[in-house]
This record gives sequence, structure tokens and C-alpha cells, in this order.
Amino acid sequence: MAAIIGCKPKAEVPSQFAETETEARIYPDYTDIVVPPNIAPLNFIVRDSLATAYVAQLQGAGQELLAAAAENGIIKMDTTAWRALLAASKGGDVSVNIYAKRPDGWVHFNPYAIHVAEEPIDAFLSYRLIEPGYELYRQLGIYQRNLTTFDEVPVYENNREYADGENHCVNCHSYRMGSTESMLFHVRANHGGTIIVQDGKAQKIQLKDSTIITTGVYPSWHPTENLVAFSTNKTGQAFHLYYPEKLEVMDEKSDLILYDVTKNEVCHIIRTTDDMETFPCWSPDGCTLYYCSAKRNYLLDPNLPDSTVTQQMLLKYDSIRYNLMSIPFDPKTRRFGQPKMEVNAVAENKSISVPRVSPDGRYLLYTKGDYGQFHIWHKSSDLWVKDLKTDSCYALSEANSPDVDSFHSWSSNGRWFVFSSRRMDGNYTRPFIAYFDKQGHAHKAFVLPQEDPEWNILLLKSYNVPELSRDAVSISMKDLHHCIYETEGENATYKPNPTAIIKLDGMTGASQRKPVDGTSGASPKKPE
Repeated sequence: MAAIIGCKPKAEVPSQFAETETEARIYPDYTDIVVPPNIAPLNFIVRDSLATAYVAQLQGAGQELLAAAAENGIIKMDTTAWRALLAASKGGDVSVNIYAKRPDGWVHFNPYAIHVAEEPIDAFLSYRLIEPGYELYRQLGIYQRNLTTFDEVPVYENNREYADGENHCVNCHSYRMGSTESMLFHVRANHGGTIIVQDGKAQKIQLKDSTIITTGVYPSWHPTENLVAFSTNKTGQAFHLYYPEKLEVMDEKSDLILYDVTKNEVCHIIRTTDDMETFPCWSPDGCTLYYCSAKRNYLLDPNLPDSTVTQQMLLKYDSIRYNLMSIPFDPKTRRFGQPKMEVNAVAENKSISVPRVSPDGRYLLYTKGDYGQFHIWHKSSDLWVKDLKTDSCYALSEANSPDVDSFHSWSSNGRWFVFSSRRMDGNYTRPFIAYFDKQGHAHKAFVLPQEDPEWNILLLKSYNVPELSRDAVSISMKDLHHCIYETEGENATYKPNPTAIIKLDGMTGASQRKPVDGTSGASPKKPE
């Protein structure tokens, strides 16, 4: 079967051509990658200063797809033919041959291959599109893209034009176990609160208490219980004057809290003065909470007044490093155990952020950089995994780049992950997709395909917090708008957690944990 697209030139393999010893320069780089069998067409641009016309020939499993381009080199493929080609080639390779018409005739570049995996990727990807303005929130929203097509719809957008009374930020969208049936995101500044959507209805809540640092920040839904673990962070940003990095986002203090959605109750998991805990993440069985933790007080001079804490930490921003930790949890009794070190990054003079466990519970994916926890601004940031079965840790070298590689999300079958990267220009984050095979190895990553491949150049916004889901968000933007603008939000009730780790300045003893069942505070047993 052949799909004929375009008329300048005709989409057919030229009858005469000369062989070259080079590969075609294409943008984006879709050469020698592994793709899902349900991905949208990988449209691309061929760049050749001598050519005035192009033809691309894709072949696999008896199927053929032909596409042509004029002088601009933009190759757009017929969606129906592309789907048929991928379906036939599942588990095999598609060969790509590119021909360019130069003044002295047609030339044929060295072919390359695209491997089509057996396993699909979750069909939907959510992200925030944000201008790198750092201060204003105008024209900002959360959007959802259908990865099998080029359809993008807004989940929620704030005001299109700046209005002082209406201006607000939306961030940290999160779904439970890859399903949008339970979702949340935060609204900051005007109309602030945490928006929780369940059973098709939205409600605004306020996670406030005198013992909570701010409100809930980075979330993680419990897989079986109607609970959300949050970090609560006092966060600020500073700009570099003479440094390759643009800015530094850092915490002055942070703790972990647990929110019961059904009861509208919140409690502490860990509340400490010396340590900063952030980026909670539940294991798929719900019996372990992973998080990142950094020592705080060793950075501070006790002889200086408390009012200088921010300044002291800013001066030592590149000395703040986070380890990867875990704490056991019993979903039946809702009791926490004692923290455990998972990866001692500080011993390597490195720092870890954003742990995410694969759906089968085998691999713990995280980012590792030279310092800090907001690795989206750190060129040293790379993707690493810990094999929880063997305890080995290693970099996902095939997926990483010399620039930023950070925030990531697993597909529900564990064979794909999407992450943010600045590798294309060093300025804007874009979502990249990588295959993760059964041996625990990542493969070469490729950027989210666009109907017009120039869109990755023309769109002057960053894709922020890419989150995969199996289903589309069903609640309307109108209903979300009503919840945000028309409701104040219900205050959550603070209820102390008897198994919380409390360690504060001025309190007696190293830990204020209350013993469990009259014991010395041993870790609770995981349910059978």
C-alpha cells in the first residue's frame, strides 16, 4: 500500500539518483529510535542548502509510505498510512530513505531505521505551557495532548491578558496511577487553593495550619487509599549574574504532610528543623513513600540572627544536596515507620530530586545533578534509576544529554517514560519520549511529534511537568473556572499523626515520635 501526499514534487521515488555517503540532516532527530505503535506521525524537516525538493520513503512489513516536500523540506505524512505502517511493523523495523533534488540531480542519503515496539504508550500527555518570564502568570495553562494524534486541548487556562485582580498561577497537576478520574492541581496568588477533581466534580481546599510551612506543594496520590502526600515548601528564586545557569530555585525549609481527601484532614508525616524533605512519591503497592531530604542547619551560622537565614542559604546554594530516602507505610493502620537511606548522593557530592517508581515496582527513576533540587535549571541534571531488586544504580545514558534532563513520568505499562529536556536549544524545556526495555535500559529519546515540525522552534514557551495518563481529563474548563473563581475553598482540619516524625529546635529529645502500640517506635509491618 502506498500513501501519496503532496504535489511539489510528486511523492514517488526518483527513477535516477546518485548515492551519497552521508546521512540526511533532519529536524527533529528521529533517526534510529524506538517508537510506540500508537504514536502520531513523526513529521520532520530535511535541511539541505542545495536541494529544492525532497521525497521520503518509509517501508516496513510489506507496507510503504511516501511523502514529499518542496524547498522548505517539511515532510508531513498521511496519518492513515502512518498508522497502517506502524501496525504492520510492530516488533520490527521501518526503514527510512530520503531523496533530495539538487541542481545536478537527485541524491539518496544513507537510510536509517525506526524500531516499532510491541508496547503502546499511554494515549494522553498533560503539561503546563509557561513563558520563561519568572514573575508574571499571564497566558499560562495546563493542556492535554493526544499522543496518537496532534489534538491538544486546554485543561485549564488562566486569564489571556494581564489583570492584576485576576492574575494567578496554576501548577503541579497530578493524577492517581495514570488515570484522570482522580486529579489535582494548585492555584497560586489570586483565587488560590488546591483543586481536587473526583467523580467529575471539582472542589477547592486550603491546606493551612500554623504548624504547616506553607500549603501543599509537590503531590503524590496514594495508589489505593484516598490520600495524597505533599511536600510543604518555603521556596524562593535567585538570579545569577555571572554563571552559565540562569537562576536558582531553592527551599529555605520543607516538610512532608498527608492529606485525607475523604475526611478533608491533614497531618504531618515528617516535620523537622534540621532536614528539608521534598518530592514525595508512593510505591505502586502503597507501602513505601519515597522522598528527597537535605541537611539544612549545617549550612547556617548559629551566631547570626534568624533574619539572615535566606541570605546564608543563597550564598551556599551549591552546597545544598539531597539524598534519596524512603519511609514504610501501612495503608490499613496509616502508620509510618522509620526513614531509610535509599541513595546517598551527598557522599558523591551529588543531589537527587523527583523520584518516580515504575508501575511494576522494580525501578526507581530519579534525576541527579551537582546540587539543589530544582534540576530543571541545572545542566548537570541527568536521569538515573535504582533497581530496587538488586540495589544497583545507573545513569540512563542513552536517553540523557549534555543539557537539562529532568522531570519525568512513567507510562502505565512501564515500557515508556516522558521527561523534560532543554537539549534542543538550552532555553526551553520540551517533552521527550524514551523506551525502557525489560532489561532496565533506556533507548534514544525523541521529542514529542508535532503536525508542523517547525512548531518546536516557533513556540516560545516551555513544556512543564509532563504527566502521562491512560484517559483524557473529562471535567470541563467551565466547571474548573467556576470552582476557582466562585468558591473560597474549604479549610482542611489539622489532625496530629501519632506516628509522624517531629524534630524541632527547642524540643526535648532527638525525635518526638510517639511509640506505636506501646513499642519503641519500630516500623509497622507491611500488610500481607
